[in-house]
Amino acid sequence: MDDAKLKVFTQRMVGHVTGASVMLMVEIGRQLGLFEAMAGLSTATSTAIAKRAGLVERYVREWLGAMVCGGIVEYDPAAGTYTLPAEHAAMLTGSSSRNLASIAGFFPLLSRVMPAVAKAFRDGGGVPYSAYQPDFTDLMDRRSRPRYEEFLVERYLDLPGLGPRLTTGIRVADVGCGTGYCINLMAQHYPKSTFVGYDFSEAAIARAREEAQAIGLTNVTFIAQDVARLTTDVTFDLVTAFDAIHDQVDPAEVLRRIRAALVPGGTFLMLDVCASSNLEDNVAAPMSAFIYTVSTMHCMTVSLAHNGAGLGTAWGTQVATQMLKQAGFNEVQVFERVDPMNSLYVAR
Repeated sequence: MDDAKLKVFTQRMVGHVTGASVMLMVEIGRQLGLFEAMAGLSTATSTAIAKRAGLVERYVREWLGAMVCGGIVEYDPAAGTYTLPAEHAAMLTGSSSRNLASIAGFFPLLSRVMPAVAKAFRDGGGVPYSAYQPDFTDLMDRRSRPRYEEFLVERYLDLPGLGPRLTTGIRVADVGCGTGYCINLMAQHYPKSTFVGYDFSEAAIARAREEAQAIGLTNVTFIAQDVARLTTDVTFDLVTAFDAIHDQVDPAEVLRRIRAALVPGGTFLMLDVCASSNLEDNVAAPMSAFIYTVSTMHCMTVSLAHNGAGLGTAWGTQVATQMLKQAGFNEVQVFERVDPMNSLYVAR
């Protein structure tokens, strides 16, 4: 037994326990608006914070204890006051993609299906997508909207130079569109282009249609369809997929269907998690443990529940590029880390 190694690992495990505990309390703070309440105060007592948030002081005081010990909130023992520094508030409040508080929502959701995932470890198979609903759709919608508002037009579409063509007017499809936020954003920004969103979830498609109608969009259509069986009456100049390919049951077939749905010379734009296909390359990458955890607890198991490929979230650049070429794309360009979590693949 190497005592020095044991000591280092003990400290690491204590750090993991602390981090997991803090994230549970972060989710409580997010749900109850505590961070927003504190961001509006320079410094305050637990009584003032509770009053501002409309909550019971005793609970707020205990929650503040976790936040102070977790290094999120600062405490002045002489005055008995708490402060959420502006630098911390920037990453815990608001609609910016910098807001990491929403990530905490993954932990109670994934813990809910833990018994079913553990069973799949023993018996095979997986946990179907329906087991995560409606919470998962809501969480992904909440997490992704700020990112798309910041990056969709000015980065994801601008990097491959698609803006001028979309402005002039082309036909666009989005596969695995979920609640349709990306499609609706593009349809608003490029009124001369026409857009079709495909997703197998009837509930998500219904929400997409409602939002499009509320905005008054006339150049967008949503169709409930399994994209592994995608058939279209027309071909498209551009097909997009935002964080949608790696957890498909049959991703290779989806990519082939996308290729068939494009006009000659058409473009497929795929946003997916930035990772290597080799574990050793991911060890030091940001949030790599989180990526493998979400994969085990959702992305991979959802695919395996339907006898799918089970690619997993960390399928990586090498496998993704190979699969795109096998699907018939002659040119694949990769822009790494176009946002903190994702790479952009431009396949022609």
